[in-house]
Amino acid sequence: MANALLKFFATGADRPQITDQARIDHLYRRHRLRIMLAITLGYGLIYTCRLALGVVKKPLIDGGIFTPVELGMIGSALYYAYAIGKLTNGFLADHANMKRFLAVAFLLTALCNFAMGLTTTVWLAVMIWGLNGWFQSFGAPGGVVAMTGWFSNRERGRAYGIWSTAHSIGEGLTFIGVGSVVAILGWRYGYFVPALVGIFTAAGTYWLVQDRPRTMGLPTVNEWKQDLYTEKPRTDIKSVLGLQLSILKIPAIWVLCLSAATIYVTRYAINSWGILYLQEDRGLSLPMAGTVLMISTIAGVAGAIAYGFISDKLFDARRPPANLLFALLEIAGLLLFFFGPNTMTVLITAMVLFGLGLTGLVTSLGGLFAVDIAPKRVAGAAMGVIGIFSYIGAGIQEYVSGKLIQQGMVVVGDVRTYDFGPVIWFWIGASVLSMLLAASLWNTTLRD
Repeated sequence: MANALLKFFATGADRPQITDQARIDHLYRRHRLRIMLAITLGYGLIYTCRLALGVVKKPLIDGGIFTPVELGMIGSALYYAYAIGKLTNGFLADHANMKRFLAVAFLLTALCNFAMGLTTTVWLAVMIWGLNGWFQSFGAPGGVVAMTGWFSNRERGRAYGIWSTAHSIGEGLTFIGVGSVVAILGWRYGYFVPALVGIFTAAGTYWLVQDRPRTMGLPTVNEWKQDLYTEKPRTDIKSVLGLQLSILKIPAIWVLCLSAATIYVTRYAINSWGILYLQEDRGLSLPMAGTVLMISTIAGVAGAIAYGFISDKLFDARRPPANLLFALLEIAGLLLFFFGPNTMTVLITAMVLFGLGLTGLVTSLGGLFAVDIAPKRVAGAAMGVIGIFSYIGAGIQEYVSGKLIQQGMVVVGDVRTYDFGPVIWFWIGASVLSMLLAASLWNTTLRD
């Protein structure tokens, strides 16, 4: 059974190379477009199956179904499972056929959302949402492996930046689309609608994505693009697994792990608790709170693309200077969001700054920088190592934030009031620490 499953997901064998250059050019142009569409739009759509919990928190709390601490436990289950899954599935992705790897995972995460819409028992919700995190963890490593297989080294920053807009696409659809559905139809549809989206996304991904170029008789993308940058071969390491494990000996990878973990604290704090904060502290309705957060996702699309171009073109593929620039934008946005006047103009400005900065940092610290300094053949493993730390940070955030929010919650009759002060400083402090850790890698450059 296990062997049959591994065989089903395994990448195909290399085929004899096509000699017709016109056909090679045609196939590359066709499939590069399709793959970028699938991993960007598809991953963005499937993101709604990950973020639904953040939209339904207030209805669940107000309905007495779950407390903030219980919601923190449920949310943490996804992030911890995602962390472990991103590591293991990152290693597996280097050996897998992305057409099947991604499509099956997207279908299973959709089914988990259907199950969550029927669940009101805390431990069952923890189990289902954790399982959802495991299936979600196929997405990022799979997308990066597909991208590095079809886009050359010197295109990577721009391609990665475009792909990173998927996060913002998914967040925007969740905050405004799913938020509006919940406001009209109730919390259960906050899961049901993303589940339907997930099923269609799985089918579209299977149709668009292809296995590695060599399995189609194409040369490698670096050969096709005549990329002048070439990675020095590791003659001391014979196996893919040995090459994967070698990245653990790179000190910069460990610093990146910690920097990614702390920026993911802030990232998922806003994703998961931002709507509740805007409803309870700023007095916004659910649709309006979703609209405000959607502003950050729109800015995030620009931020992800801008990061790729700025780091590639302005800093010659050096990520640290761009990291510092985007970190300052992100922290400025947070300070304005939490401490600025309670006006829509200020909140929108804050979300623009935050979205620009945060998505650039997630693009770099969440994978691009690690892929730069790790061997190209094991991009999935590099993503996995960074991913486990990133989502451990997100999981810790979810539980700590829930605990701090519940400690600051006072219930008088049917009225709840919140003191968000302690949790706000926890979130801001994480961003500052991430910036300092990333800055310590100032002299780290593209692997040669």
